[in-house]
Formats: sequence, C-alpha cells, structure tokens
Amino acid sequence: MSRRPRDGAAVLALTAQGLGLARRLAAALPGAHTHRLAGRADGAEVSFHDTAGHLRRLFAEGVPIVGVCAAGILIRALAPGLADKRREPPVLAVSEDGAAVVPLLGGDHGANDLARAIAAASGGTAAVTTAGAARLGLSLEAPPPGWRIANPEMVKPVTAALLAGEPVRLEAEAGAAEWLSPIRFAAAADLAVRVTDRAADAARGALVYHPPLLAVGVGCERGADADELRRLVEAALADAGLAAGAVACLVTIDLKMDEAAVHELAAALDRPVRFFTPAELEAETPRLETPSKAVFRETGCHGVAEGAALAAVGAEGVLVAPKRKGARTTCAIARAPAPIDAAAVGRARGRLLVLGIGPGEAAARTPAVTEALRQADEVIGYGRYLDLLGDAIAGKAQHRSPVGAEAARARRALDHAAAGRRVALVSSGDAGIYALASLVFELIDGADRADWNRVQLEVLPGVSALQAAAARAGAPLGHDFCALSLSDLMTPWETIERRLRAAADGDFVVALFNPASARRRTQLTRAREILLAARAAATPVVVARNVGRPGERITFTTLGDMETDGIDMLTLIIVGSSHSRLITRGHRQWLYTPRGYDAGNREWKGDKGMIGDGGIKNHV
Repeated sequence: MSRRPRDGAAVLALTAQGLGLARRLAAALPGAHTHRLAGRADGAEVSFHDTAGHLRRLFAEGVPIVGVCAAGILIRALAPGLADKRREPPVLAVSEDGAAVVPLLGGDHGANDLARAIAAASGGTAAVTTAGAARLGLSLEAPPPGWRIANPEMVKPVTAALLAGEPVRLEAEAGAAEWLSPIRFAAAADLAVRVTDRAADAARGALVYHPPLLAVGVGCERGADADELRRLVEAALADAGLAAGAVACLVTIDLKMDEAAVHELAAALDRPVRFFTPAELEAETPRLETPSKAVFRETGCHGVAEGAALAAVGAEGVLVAPKRKGARTTCAIARAPAPIDAAAVGRARGRLLVLGIGPGEAAARTPAVTEALRQADEVIGYGRYLDLLGDAIAGKAQHRSPVGAEAARARRALDHAAAGRRVALVSSGDAGIYALASLVFELIDGADRADWNRVQLEVLPGVSALQAAAARAGAPLGHDFCALSLSDLMTPWETIERRLRAAADGDFVVALFNPASARRRTQLTRAREILLAARAAATPVVVARNVGRPGERITFTTLGDMETDGIDMLTLIIVGSSHSRLITRGHRQWLYTPRGYDAGNREWKGDKGMIGDGGIKNHV
C-alpha cells in the first residue's frame, strides 16, 4: 500500500547545483522547504552558516532531513545526537545528480516512503535497506497516518518472526487492514497482529494496532475546567472498553472554537479538534439518543456532543457511547466503519499569523516566520512584499493588493481565517511596528464579530527597518532612542511636531519612518529644523534606503548637511544624539552611540564588565 511521504521535510543543499535539485524535490514533497549554505548558493527559503549545527537543530526538532550532499556529511553531523531510534526523524542523503537516494535514519518512520517519493521525482533509485521494508514490502513500525501502535515493543519480535518465515496470524476486529496485505498471514499461530479499536490487553504474543475509527464529541460551558472534560472523556472510553489510541479526532460545535478546555483535551489526546456549524449538528437530530430543547435554545441544535460525534463518522457510523454529563461538560463517542480522515471532518479552527518578513532578504527572515509561511494555506499582502518572499510561498494561494489597501488586506485575512483557513498576513520589517498588526487588532476591537473573535491569532516579529538600518551603520541605537513616523495621513502634523520637539529635547537618537513621499516633501525639512534647534549641525545622520533589497544604499551625513532630495518611502533616517559618534576605520565608517556617557569615570575590565560609580554593571 502506497502512503503519503512525511510532510515538512527540510531539503538541504550545500552547492548551487545541489540547490537546483533541492528546489525540484521540495516542489514534489508536501510541505517541504529548501535550506542552503550561505555563500555557496542563493535562492532558498532558509539559509545557514554552520552546517553541522543547523543539521543538529533540525534533527532535535524532529524535522525530516533530505541532504543533497554526501552521506558522510550527515552522518558526522548527527552521530553525537543518536540515541532512541523510535524518536528519530527521517534522514536521507541524495546525490547531486539525483541518481542515488539513501535513507540513513528513520527508515521505519517515513524515510523509506520519502526515499521512494524522491526517487520518483529525481529519476533515481531508492536504496531501501531496512529488512522489513525490503523483504516484507512494508514496515510494521510505520502504519498509515492516524493509526497508533499500542505496544511498540512487539514490533521487533513480530517482524523477526515474519522474516524468519514463522507463522503469524492476523486478527482484524475493526477497521480496514489492507495496508497489511503484502504480508502472508497464517490461519493459526502463537504470534498475532491485532487491529482493533478496543482497549485491548497489550499482552505478549500480539502486536496491537488501533485504527482511527472513533470520534469523540464534546460540549461544555464557557470557561469549563479542562481537567473535568478530560476525566469525563477518559471515563467514557474506559466504560465502553474503547482505546484512546483509536480516537481519530475531537469534535464539537463551532461556538467552542476558542474554548481552552477543548484545545487542552485535544493536546492531551494528541489528536486534531474539528468543528461543525449548528445547522450541521441539527441535521443529526433524528439519530440523537438524548436530544435537548434546552441545548437547542442555547446553540441552535438539539445535541452538541452526540451530534458532533455522529456528524464526524458519517451516515454509516454509529453512536457507541451516548452523551455523558459532568458538572459543566458533556461527551459522546461514535464509531465509523472505516478509518476517519480527520482533515476531511468538519473544519479546523482558523489561524491568522501576522508576520514581519524583515527587510526582504531570506537570510534576515526569522526561522519562526519561515516556518509559519510554510504552514500557511494562503498568503495575503502587498504585492511587492509577496515578491520578496519568492520560493517561500511558491504554490500557495496568494492574495495581492496595492499599496494603501491595508484595511482591505486585514479584513480579508480575518475573513479567510474565520472560514477555517491558515492565513499568513505579511508585512515588511516587523508587523507590529508601523504595520498591519495594530490594524488587525483595531478591526477586531471595533467589529467585535464572533467569527473573528474565535480565530487563533498570533503575531510573529521580524527584523524591522530600524534594526536592519542600524546594524548596517554600526550601533547608533546603543542608548536611548525613539521612532517617529513623519506621515501625517493618519496622525495630525501638530502631534508629530510636538513629539519631534520632545525627542529633540530629550536628546534621544531618533529614527524617522516614512520621511517623504511623492506628495509629502515638506515634513522632513520641518523635522530637520526642529531637531537642529536642539542639537548641533554636526550631529551624525544615517540615510538608509532599500535595506536588505537590491539597490541598498547606506549614506552617512550630518543634520546640517542632510539633503531631502532622493528621500522617499523606501528610506529610513537615523539621527544621532549629542553623544553619537561617527568613526572611520580602514575603508569603513561606523556610527555608534556609547552605552555610558560618563566615560571619564569608567574603566573597561574585559569580560568582567564596566566599573563605574554604580559598581560593576554587566555589559550585554
């Protein structure tokens, strides 16, 4: 039986030739993303400088690794971390011409299937060496998605018996077991493979599989105790003699999408939670054993727990554990005639990730943001920003909009997430600094829409233009600083002027966002005048344009000499304080602001810190 390769592989390349193959393989593998060695190849979603360290981090996080490189590189890097073969992710080596695909680790945890998928994409040969997969045609350690092994310690003796030609019987009590068809089972034998949704005694002599046949429906009051719900479900399974390993999914009404107890139970079961509308649950009323008018008045359906469980298992499914009530919770269990694909049940809770993608170059994008983009179903953003993402969003649904359509982008992102999708709303720099994150919360606050409120919302930071420009220039933000936007489209100019004067009087290093546009040409001149009234004309200034993008330009000037021509919305300006210093070393200029002003009374003591009037202060 052919099964889907494991999702989310990191396809890693060390050379330009290898990256070309890595891109082809990533396109053929569900959820895969490309990684490249910085300086050796360009155009991957993730870059790294330390090959061994990067491989070890991926391995520790359980990420499947496909290295387009020599097998020895992977072996030497990962050898120190090898301990438990049952927990290791797949690791494969692929030659740069794609001819050889070698599963090195995790052969029985998806590496063999992954190798076959890669060989099909590259035209090469999968060198599967694990005995079970090679001789039996499958691995007993790698059942289909959703299946659980009740007693993994029995995999080895049963596999050994089959390889030795000894008889093993099959006991298929529930669920389809076609995936085991390559094995020739005996009619009678001491050893057995048992497929059941029962809480079978994992006795010696039987390898027990639990197919995902059960749907657990739950209901609860708002703010119900998670432990109460968990205990209720555990008791229902135990009393019915059913195995928790046979649970395919947790299901409930969409009104509970943001209920903490439901999500904590799903995490405890390590199963997805899926949701139905009241109308979908009401359609199950004829099959309910305990319909309730009171529940109908509250939710629009006559039963949540039973209705959700029955909706999940379909018309041929049956209720095997009717509604059970706790103080503030309910649950019911239904069985499907065949394994349940949880992803096809109801819908998931929508997720909106508001992402800062940094200045634009992949190397400056955080790993968390890259991973969020990988997981997203669709990406929404200003067209220029989506272009900057390149391969990172290849193949995903993209919704582009012109500059100035920020509110429309945010509304679309909330609407699509409310419909159950995984949405990435992207902004350049950091999404929380003069960007879309605040607009998303403003819309949620003003609308107070139930569907928006139930969305799983997360903001992931990025490298802001402020940070990127400062790093290129040196360390101008080494002491107190502030950021101001000179755009008066949403902030009255009088307010901006008042803040500029306060920043000037406070002797802050000042970062100026949105300094000028085609229509706004006077604001920067006025800002310069306000700052000059409080600090010297020789105050150093950094003018940074297109940081991290083609055409990047970093210019050092002074407050007195700063020209406004050529400054636009792609420019960020950093005006130093009275203590900022511009220095030249070799062919480079650097701007920095000292951490301590009273340098005459301080003495550096190496790694021990700085000794001054306040004693020893850590230098971080």
